[in-house]
Amino acid sequence: MTVADRIRTDGFAIVESVVDRATLDETRTRMYAAREAIISEVGQARLTRAGELGVLRLMMRFDAFFFRFLEIPDVLSVIDDTVSPTAILHLQNGFILPSSPESPRVFQNSYHQDFPRALNGYLASINVLFAIDDFTRHNGATWVVPRSQQTTAAPSAEVVAASACPLECSAGSAIVFDSTLWHAAGLNTSGNDRLAINHQFTRSWIKQQIDYVRAIGHDVIEAQAPRTQQLLGWYARVVTSLDEYYQPQERRLYRKGQG
Repeated sequence: MTVADRIRTDGFAIVESVVDRATLDETRTRMYAAREAIISEVGQARLTRAGELGVLRLMMRFDAFFFRFLEIPDVLSVIDDTVSPTAILHLQNGFILPSSPESPRVFQNSYHQDFPRALNGYLASINVLFAIDDFTRHNGATWVVPRSQQTTAAPSAEVVAASACPLECSAGSAIVFDSTLWHAAGLNTSGNDRLAINHQFTRSWIKQQIDYVRAIGHDVIEAQAPRTQQLLGWYARVVTSLDEYYQPQERRLYRKGQG
């Protein structure tokens, strides 16, 4: 059974050994540096007011290192087999989940869907969550309700108690799931931070959480490989003038086949 088949059946799949040990070590260092850069730009008060727990948004703007997570062949293959070769990046978020005896109630550790729309089985969005550290039930591994994807009603407390399970895996693994799957971050009581990087990829007609082309800058985007440009939304932009609209096909901001 392929990864795409397991996603359609169970709602998720775990792909082992996607990221090598040296890259994992470098990623940890760069994530902490990105956190400091984000705090410096946004301010801790605004981040606290957002009610998030250890979330790092727009890391690529502060460090080009994080582009490489859009270039991993195993991940690109899964994207092609699920949300198509013209998919775009909805978000890339780092997670530095702190250890705590009792987790504060925030959105991410309540059962939720990252794409809360069931479209008659149409797969519009997938998540690729990289385990930068080992994922265990003690350090806040993601919990899922298997086969709860493509539903609109939240699973009952009884269903969660009976069937929810932690997605335990080794560092370097990628957890891939249908974004309509009901899931939640677990409680980290390990005594150490647990690091991960989440990606959500959608069909190209769905609006991104962040306009990466504008947020990162045209010069930086144009320096990336064509497939990375595609994922960042370079070929799914909205025109802003008649001059941009009336361009030859090869220079249009929105290419054919973006569906």
